[in-house]
Amino acid sequence: MLAGLIHAERPDELRRGLRWLYGFVRPQRRRIAGLLLLSCAATLLVLLQPWLTKLLIDEGLLARDYRTLLMVAGAMIAVGIVGTVLAGVNRQLHTRLSGSILFALRSDLYRHLQTLSPAFYGRQRMGDLLSRLDGDVAEIQRFAVDSLFAAVSSVIGLLGAVALMLSLSWKLSLLVLVLVPLETLWLRRMRRKVEARTRTVRERAADVSSFLVETLPAMKFIQASRREADERSRLDDLGARYLDDLLRLQRTEFLTHAIPSTLTSATRAAAFMIGGWWVIEGSWQLGALIAFSTYLGMATGPVNSLLGLYVAIQRMSVSLRRVSELREAPADVVDGAHPGAAQRAVPAWQGRIEFDAVVFHHQGRAEAVLDGARLTVPAGSKVALSGASGVGKSTLIDLLHRHYDPQAGTIRLDGADLRALPLGALRRAVAVVSQDIVLFRGTLAENIRYAAPQADEGAVRAAARRAHLDALIASLPLGLETALGERGQQLSGGQRQRIAIARALLQEPCVLVLDEATSAVDEATEAAIIAEVDALFAGRTRILISHRAATLAGCDLRVHLERGRLEVLPPAAVTVRS
Repeated sequence: MLAGLIHAERPDELRRGLRWLYGFVRPQRRRIAGLLLLSCAATLLVLLQPWLTKLLIDEGLLARDYRTLLMVAGAMIAVGIVGTVLAGVNRQLHTRLSGSILFALRSDLYRHLQTLSPAFYGRQRMGDLLSRLDGDVAEIQRFAVDSLFAAVSSVIGLLGAVALMLSLSWKLSLLVLVLVPLETLWLRRMRRKVEARTRTVRERAADVSSFLVETLPAMKFIQASRREADERSRLDDLGARYLDDLLRLQRTEFLTHAIPSTLTSATRAAAFMIGGWWVIEGSWQLGALIAFSTYLGMATGPVNSLLGLYVAIQRMSVSLRRVSELREAPADVVDGAHPGAAQRAVPAWQGRIEFDAVVFHHQGRAEAVLDGARLTVPAGSKVALSGASGVGKSTLIDLLHRHYDPQAGTIRLDGADLRALPLGALRRAVAVVSQDIVLFRGTLAENIRYAAPQADEGAVRAAARRAHLDALIASLPLGLETALGERGQQLSGGQRQRIAIARALLQEPCVLVLDEATSAVDEATEAAIIAEVDALFAGRTRILISHRAATLAGCDLRVHLERGRLEVLPPAAVTVRS
């Protein structure tokens, strides 16, 4: 039924999105039912107030009955207190329910994003992703919870107000029958404009977020290039476009609600003119007129809310489609775990790697990174991987780590096809240390044990010592418990790389890949780290990617990647071709 109220170019996608949303609302049925009962009780108390006002005027003031006046006034106070208590309880429970559904929606979307490959993130704007994950998910949640309760309260309020209006004067109640169809026709006319302009505003907000995500981490470079004024100008232009589209949306929404509000005011004025004439003639009581006018406002209010819900549905549909585009993005890699597969222990693996006629090319690119590549890496060997910049050395490692799957051929670890192995176990068995070090906001110890959260303090200290982090730890005020800050920006490149190496050492993989991992340290430190890695990983497979000949010295196997083929170089070939 809800899908029928939404203009959708892809109705099947909309239905899937609504089913996804309902999957998070359904488990909260009992809490929702309890809140609906509270909302009903609160609405009934609101409906009672105008009737009590009628009794106060007609049966108390005009009848000069002081006892009735006191009784009705006391009842009004009691109703007000109970209504206030119900409102407080309702608000608390409503916030808890809203938060539960909001974070469940966001967590589910984030879980899907965790399955997507680096190629997906390379095609996306980070600001747009954040906008969808934050703003659009919140918009969906507001509709699923807030609009639901608003709709129920509005329906109860409308039915109750109309019933009480009919009991006061069925003739004046006919005004509502004229009002509702006119407002409905107007809102149907405006829905597509609201939907289109809402989507545009969402995209403009994503543009601003993307700009900030791109430029704030690069502020040092912007300052060094003296481009501050240019970047401010870009931000001002983005802000101006966002503001223009926001104002267009607000004008559209203003017109959408202004016409119904004007019709409501005219209807109430007509009710006062007709009812006031009856009061002057003496055929109707003043309290009844005031109560009827109040109920008319209470009836038209829910009508406007329900018609406003129609606009909210269009806005929600925009956010739902934007979220569905992420939620339905296909994962390039599917976990190949089968029952019992995850029980295979990592230490039992030796690290034999085979590339068997592997073909891989990035989406949208004709040139293959690997084109029938074949290679066998014996377990426990030390491999030097060389090749020109951009030839695909890091992509080869991504294939080994199963961030991608090859279009043809097979990659094996100890004879097992990587696609048949549990992803978690594979990525524990293969550790990659690259030149782009990822550090999170947290302590040094937390960053070191990130890939092995179960490691105790002694193991963390041992890994740090082996990665030559002693000097850094001694310089920090709290040692390993010192917070590094966002991305560890106050650390040098060499310090960040040593932290990453300590993280890999703690992981204890059967295959260690150093992808330019020591490029930011001096040659003496690099030699010490490589020697320590060789000692610690003796008998395990090590793959080194570097442009330094000294780094690749002493390798058992030299492999050169060129034109999609893996060429094994003779032992005498010591020159790094890059």
